[in-house]
Amino acid sequence: MTEASKIQLREDVDLEALAKPHSRGCLKSFRALRLYLAADLHRYHGGRFHFWRHFLFTPGYKYTFWMRVSGYLKSGRVTRLTLYPVAKFILLHCRYKYGIAIPEYTEIDPGLFINRFGGIYVHGHTKIGHDVTLSAMTMIGQTNRGKRAGTPTIGNRVFMGVGAKVIGKVTVGQDSAIGVSALVTRDVPPNSVVAGIPAKVISEDGSDGYVNRVVPADLLAACYAANGQTVP
Repeated sequence: MTEASKIQLREDVDLEALAKPHSRGCLKSFRALRLYLAADLHRYHGGRFHFWRHFLFTPGYKYTFWMRVSGYLKSGRVTRLTLYPVAKFILLHCRYKYGIAIPEYTEIDPGLFINRFGGIYVHGHTKIGHDVTLSAMTMIGQTNRGKRAGTPTIGNRVFMGVGAKVIGKVTVGQDSAIGVSALVTRDVPPNSVVAGIPAKVISEDGSDGYVNRVVPADLLAACYAANGQTVP
């Protein structure tokens, strides 16, 4: 590949844009924030009455709470300059304490479940569907060159095993499972199980049995409606 073609490839990808924060994943209303947090909480306990237990003692939910709150406060003209810096500081404290790095502006649908903690990194331009499960040491990251340059899109009800990696502009189909320490560098069909380096389809059993306590349909619909969306 010539130097000119390499430069053109990088221009097509627009790496500078991928390095900049955005607001696409920031919730715009307090009602949407409340419903999304209720949907996330449901994944941990199957109900709305255990908030303090998980907020105080479950690192995954605590991080998700401050991530959602920071995004919401960032979207307001007044709160962006007043309350957002405080929430962002707490979010950064949680990042360093628990080893979870997911920007507050990442597009993440309701029902995020972080199983354990430590070594979790998600690129801010990633798109994540509803009822997704992230395990410890998982990474969803960017590729800077080649036909897969960019960031991933993760479908609904996807399970990512410990140490799983999804890299580049790939789509992980809904109801799929990514095996332990697998490296995904190309699209994953829906209802698949992939494993290995690079990951290959080894089964069509999907994520059934690994994504538990999914968000109820009525709560899911309310979340999307409050955020001005329709259920995908």
